[in-house]
Amino acid sequence: MPEERTELLEQEHGLTKEEALDMLRQMWEIRMFEDRVYDLLGRNIIKGASHLYAGQEAVAVGAVSVLRDEDLITSTHRGHGHCHARGAAIADTEEAKQAHYNKMMAELCGRETGYCFGRGGSMHIADVEKGNLGATGIVGGNIPVATGAGLAQQMQGNDQVVLCFFGDGASSTGNFHESLNMAGLWRLPVVYIVENNLYGMSVPIEKAAAKLDIADRACAYDMPGEVVNGMDLLAVRSAVGRAVERARKGEGPSLIECQTYRWYGHSRSDPRAYRTKEEEAKWRSRDPIPNFADWLVENGVCAQDEIDALEERVEDAIEVATEFALGSPFPPPEDLEKFVYAPFQWTEADYARERQLREASREGGPGTRKLLYRQALQEAAREEMLRDPTVFIMGEDVGLYGGAYGATRGLFEEFGGERVRDTPISEATIGGAAVGAAMAGMRPIAEIMYVDFTPLAMDQIANQGAKNRYMFGGKTIVPMVIRTEGGAGRSIAAHHSQSLEALWTHFPGIYVVMPSTPFDAKGLLKAAIRDDNPVMFIEHKMLYGVEGYVPEEDYVIPFGVADVKREGSDVTVVTYSRMVHRTLEAAEKLAQEGISVEVIDLRTLKPLDMDTIAASIVKTGRVVGVTEAYKTGSFISELSMRIQEEVFDWLDAPVVRVAAADVPVPMSETLEDAAIPNVEAIIAGIRQALR
Repeated sequence: MPEERTELLEQEHGLTKEEALDMLRQMWEIRMFEDRVYDLLGRNIIKGASHLYAGQEAVAVGAVSVLRDEDLITSTHRGHGHCHARGAAIADTEEAKQAHYNKMMAELCGRETGYCFGRGGSMHIADVEKGNLGATGIVGGNIPVATGAGLAQQMQGNDQVVLCFFGDGASSTGNFHESLNMAGLWRLPVVYIVENNLYGMSVPIEKAAAKLDIADRACAYDMPGEVVNGMDLLAVRSAVGRAVERARKGEGPSLIECQTYRWYGHSRSDPRAYRTKEEEAKWRSRDPIPNFADWLVENGVCAQDEIDALEERVEDAIEVATEFALGSPFPPPEDLEKFVYAPFQWTEADYARERQLREASREGGPGTRKLLYRQALQEAAREEMLRDPTVFIMGEDVGLYGGAYGATRGLFEEFGGERVRDTPISEATIGGAAVGAAMAGMRPIAEIMYVDFTPLAMDQIANQGAKNRYMFGGKTIVPMVIRTEGGAGRSIAAHHSQSLEALWTHFPGIYVVMPSTPFDAKGLLKAAIRDDNPVMFIEHKMLYGVEGYVPEEDYVIPFGVADVKREGSDVTVVTYSRMVHRTLEAAEKLAQEGISVEVIDLRTLKPLDMDTIAASIVKTGRVVGVTEAYKTGSFISELSMRIQEEVFDWLDAPVVRVAAADVPVPMSETLEDAAIPNVEAIIAGIRQALR
């Protein structure tokens, strides 16, 4: 009789007895883990915020149970359950299962032995090496990342699938709608799983959604949607299994709404005053753990004593994990900056070769040719796409149109729509999909048409992309380039003319590149594509038609190397992008008066070449910073403080800043010209430094 029951379990649900018991064990492990975390939070042993998953175990365990080892997941701030289910499902020995449990508890305790070496904690727990692309503290922040990871699977031609877990609150965000639209449009292999536990933080879903069944929204994005009892392990497994099978066959994404309930409040400090005791009791009667255990016994799959023994083993495992975590060391303070960036690959030979090619290209020496700035960008992308099949371009109007300023012209015709992808108007998902695709093995070049629009993608680029490697303990790389353009000059007013590079220099984990010449544009873009870190690559709209010499041979420009565009002895001017050209013009005029101006083009704002700046200031004793950005909060303002801190003893006069006026960039040509530093303003700044 027990054998017949076990056969029935396998026929109806595709499970052996051992697999069913292991899923029950995983749910118990999540529950006991969360109960222990609640206790440790109350005793202030675990610090910070922790959003507990207790009550929702059937969703994580049921969904993950249908995955292969090579599949991927993304998670949320309430992600302990997802992390545990994924890790436990992959662990193939008792020792590996316990080690997984230990690392999870250690991470929440902020210890060096945790999955992220204590840098992620509860809200950012992940084991990236096992296909868990991480949890995020931003509601809905993981949805574009999962979409990009699905895009990577599709482009790589495999049948791997991405599960994307998020709460009902995330379905109100733009990330949800933008991502599902892109996934439906491109038929991506992503299964979006909404864990509808009825509340965001405290607001019930009926006060947050005009239509309560979130799965009904799937039809807008041409994908199936299904509402599932999220307290029923087998129901979740069945629904997700069907969706995963669709995705593997290339039939596109699905949206599954698992209706479930969290046992605890939003966080440890939440008294749950917005819920009634009757409501909580009703949901507790549907507890997925004892109900599944009873089902196994009642259907003759196993005996009660087997269930009891399993529960005891889980209790022992949680004790071992707690002892391991609390006995582990904290990360040493001297490792504070470890993992912020993937390491440089540059050698001294690379630096020397670039210097040689730079000098040859100044005036068009042998082995060089003339290119327009936009052509240099086109060539850089083309050469890298030919060199590396993982490189692709995505963005608004980058395909047949060739980009708003022609920087991708001709690439669609050569590489086709698979590798030069026109996207919906959706900056957040362009940025987030680039993050996910980069984490999953691709090297995206994502174009945001104007730098003014990059704040629309700031969460995805800055929080999900730039902080990713650090939060997850250095176990991932995010090799993506965000190409955009900025600056004034075309009378297109305040929303299309700003210089917002200072925003991006503020975030650790992302580089900022601003080339001023075709030589720099080509070499720096190639370097950015090959780099293992996120790169914000900002071009100036008035430079696309600038002509200059570039080498005929393949070359890259290492980051963090400024270029002395003109040598001088009286004053140093530090600048970048279009202001390099205006500064050189100012220097030429002052040379007629016998004033010798040294002009330094930073080329990369992060990493910054302070050595070249300092060496010049030691020589001249005076420095002017020139930028097209607003003066208040500009990068030049930050640089001025760096100079004060590091080279103060060599200064003969205060640092002078020449910057844009603190007004929104106006449309009228006369006002726009007045707002942005011109040659006369730069000359005036230099004269001020020389007084």
